[in-house]
Amino acid sequence: MAVVTMRQLLESGVHFGHQTRRWNPKMKRYIFTERNGIYIIDLRQTLDYIAKAYDYIKHTVAEGGSILFVGTKKQAQEAVAEQAARVGMPYVNHRWLGGMLTNFQTVHKRLLRMKELEALDLTGTAEGYTKKETLHLSREKTKLTRTLGGLRDMQKLPAAIWVVDTKKEHIAVDEARKLGIPVIAILDTNCDPDEVDFPIPGNDDAIRSAELLTKVVAAAVADGLIARSGKHRGEDKPEPGVVGADEPLAEWERELLGASDQPAGSGHPAPSADPAAAQPVEQPLAGQAAAHETEAGETRLEQPASTPAAE
Repeated sequence: MAVVTMRQLLESGVHFGHQTRRWNPKMKRYIFTERNGIYIIDLRQTLDYIAKAYDYIKHTVAEGGSILFVGTKKQAQEAVAEQAARVGMPYVNHRWLGGMLTNFQTVHKRLLRMKELEALDLTGTAEGYTKKETLHLSREKTKLTRTLGGLRDMQKLPAAIWVVDTKKEHIAVDEARKLGIPVIAILDTNCDPDEVDFPIPGNDDAIRSAELLTKVVAAAVADGLIARSGKHRGEDKPEPGVVGADEPLAEWERELLGASDQPAGSGHPAPSADPAAAQPVEQPLAGQAAAHETEAGETRLEQPASTPAAE
């Protein structure tokens, strides 16, 4: 079964790229056409790349690796935190601090400091501290929790990272590439595909698009965890943290893609078998008009205002 359907991608606006004046020529091979000054991404390729990324993530997690979810732009913050937490993966959804990967030893020390502060009762005056010192410690804890809270249980570098916007998260991408950590990311029409190991061509500015693709990544992680737990079935001492088949992981998987037209699976999508895939991509654009503004101030169409006559 397909991981995600063509209809889901269309309804989430995954096919809308940037304005034609703001693009990266390297993305030309992923573009289907241009409509109303907006590039339209070829969703048939998107489906193929989703399948490749899904299989890689599932295999990586099944072998004991972890996936770091990264999305600090406001459109992705909620989805990144929610989906990563569902499958017990680390995430960064606020500011990316330089050195989170390349200087992880120092970051790990800050994580220990955060846990130390959380162990203190800072609601009133902590024992052994003045009121001023308690206030200072409380502020320090709040700051650390905001920036490092999603990395709380990360004991080592991730096996791969999932990035919603490679241009905004360029520091994270650079650090991952420097360390040889594979990058899985949404590639909008203004991105550089050479920076990504497992690209997924799509809209990285729309909330629904970022949410859908992040949900698919989380589903792949869930499948990987199921496969990992299966390897330890029957052993006297399974590895710590491995979720067994009798635990809520299967429920997570159902929740992740239970509302889909087709349930999630580990197989490859077959665009040609989907009725929606046989339709020209521009057809669903008719009668759908809504625009939003990106963080850079550029107007992006969620749904184009009109559709030119079919050529």
